Amino acid sequence: MVQVKICGICDAAGAAAAVEAGADLIGFHFCSSQRRITPEEAKAIVDDLSLRPTIVGVFIDQEEDEVRQIAEFVGLDLLQLHGSEPPGFEAGRPVMKVLKVKDGQVPDAEAWPDPVMLDSWSADQRGGTGLAWDWELARPLLATRKVFIAGGLEPGNVGKVVSGFRPYGVDVSSGVEASVRVKDPDKVRAFVHAVRLAEALM
Repeated sequence: MVQVKICGICDAAGAAAAVEAGADLIGFHFCSSQRRITPEEAKAIVDDLSLRPTIVGVFIDQEEDEVRQIAEFVGLDLLQLHGSEPPGFEAGRPVMKVLKVKDGQVPDAEAWPDPVMLDSWSADQRGGTGLAWDWELARPLLATRKVFIAGGLEPGNVGKVVSGFRPYGVDVSSGVEASVRVKDPDKVRAFVHAVRLAEALM
């Protein structure tokens, strides 16, 4: 089953919408981001969930000790690394490295464990960009690794990505928002439904 991650959760309503729609993972930004929240806010959201998906923390070039403390406090299951962290980054939880596709090149993923995430590169945004890229470039890595595809996904195109590339997972934030920091429950449901429909038709 394709893993669906709803990222950039900023409040209890967004988390509830993701969980109720059937998301497998939800992500919180603890890095420099428009969607940054505090560990205390994230813990309160997680503690209030009726069902618990995989809880992901997003970090950018933060010290291992800081990441470890946040992971333990919030109860994170997975650490998503968006910066220039070196292979072997160790903060007490499994890691998912985000590799940025730039100039038609997919970075080497060999030094990182599964899963990895492919996202679009941007000169002025170090986290997720919300920009689509040439997903065809992912095919060689998809053939051998567990890969999340991110960047420019929304309810209208994610089904084609799932059916055309069969990734391990898909990741969305801005593509299911009513406005920055505010998830649209209808878009979240439509996104998850599009993924599951595409799977059913494969």
